[in-house]
Amino acid sequence: MKDAAELKKHIYDIVGALHSVHDELGPGVNEYCYQEALSMELSDRGIPFEREKAFRPLYKGRPMNAEYRIDFLCKGDVIVECKAVVALTATHRAQLFNYMRLLKLPCGILVNFYPKFATIERYFYDADTQEVLTSDGKPFQERLFQGKQP
Repeated sequence: MKDAAELKKHIYDIVGALHSVHDELGPGVNEYCYQEALSMELSDRGIPFEREKAFRPLYKGRPMNAEYRIDFLCKGDVIVECKAVVALTATHRAQLFNYMRLLKLPCGILVNFYPKFATIERYFYDADTQEVLTSDGKPFQERLFQGKQP
């Protein structure tokens, strides 16, 4: 795993690209357009990435037939999930956190391009404790269910 300073640099570079896309396209465009523009911006900046990266989760060490696709895997260690919705929800965060956990990747960015000012959330995954941490290093706490727990 890369050291914290290198991971922060990766995130900084990617967040710059996210802001550039939002500055150019503005709010309210559909998610696919933002993703296409982000592909172009990452390429222009020389940031290595894979778009629509497919992976199969493991069950007891064996690959399953189920397949997930993450929007972007940047620099080999940062997942970027793009949304164009009125507001980010616990479900959007859970999707990113599951990808981070299943792939054991240290960084995740959840971006919502829809609002006037893009919402960009940065998270870190600690594989040892299996905790998701916020950008200030504190464990992320959010209830996934409203009301009673199932």
